[in-house]
Amino acid sequence: MMSALELRHLRSLLALAESGSVSQAAQRVYLTQSALSHQLKQLETAYGLPLFERKTQPLRFTPAGERLLLLARELLARVAAAERDLARIRQGGDGELRVAVECHTCFDWLMPAMDQFRQHWPAVELDIVSGFHADPVGLLLSDRADLAIVSEAEAQAGVAHLPLFSYEMVGIAAREHPLADRPVWRAEDFAGETLIHYPVADEMLDLLRKVLSPAGVDPARRTAELTIAIIQLVASRRGVAALPYWAVQPYLDRGYVVARRIGGDGLHSELYAALREADAERAYMQDFVETVRASSFATLPGLSPLQA
Repeated sequence: MMSALELRHLRSLLALAESGSVSQAAQRVYLTQSALSHQLKQLETAYGLPLFERKTQPLRFTPAGERLLLLARELLARVAAAERDLARIRQGGDGELRVAVECHTCFDWLMPAMDQFRQHWPAVELDIVSGFHADPVGLLLSDRADLAIVSEAEAQAGVAHLPLFSYEMVGIAAREHPLADRPVWRAEDFAGETLIHYPVADEMLDLLRKVLSPAGVDPARRTAELTIAIIQLVASRRGVAALPYWAVQPYLDRGYVVARRIGGDGLHSELYAALREADAERAYMQDFVETVRASSFATLPGLSPLQA
């Protein structure tokens, strides 16, 4: 018998499991929501079984869906491993990858991805360029780094940008703070508040750059190096902050602080991998970027894919 399954179906099922919704999964596999729904319905028709319960949030797989999901995880991992082996045969398996970052919260998701990458490419020397870097692309061009994690894909000669993911920034406040009663925060809500943020230049803070400065709002400031320090200050009513949703979710679950949307459509930030154009076709560079994407979407809540 000819199987109804194709690799694209397995990728769709995996995206569905990791995102929890058809709309998010469709973005991950670059389909419209209706096209993905049609694809899934075709599978259900072919096997005569429902694959997931459509009225649950997050979406819940049936036993039939779980069985195909298990296959997806096993088979896609083996396909990826085989393709890496072919790349090693073509290009060789050794090299150097020095990573520079410009964001304070990068290490929350970067370290698990690096652990996976080391298993994929044991002969590649993987390292992090120590310290926080306001100009990581400059490190690329001066050959002091090989890949940089940046928040903007600014066109620059000799530099290629590969999209990682988009994520939502949320406003956080103490549970007893007056702003905790407002489901959406506007620029004017920050006036008169103390804004707690990382010690970086204003142009690197999306809340300031995209929301407050255009509205002419300039709140009092306080800085802290660590995410947990910002959370503690907010919980103690020393001010408010804007942080990635995935970075604050553990503290929300424990009830330390509350999170609220910033603006009607939310405040969204982006991350890219910048590398020298001459290195962009190296197999281990491409696999590092794909490993970061896959690891992040599998473990961090609320991510959205970025188009190239």
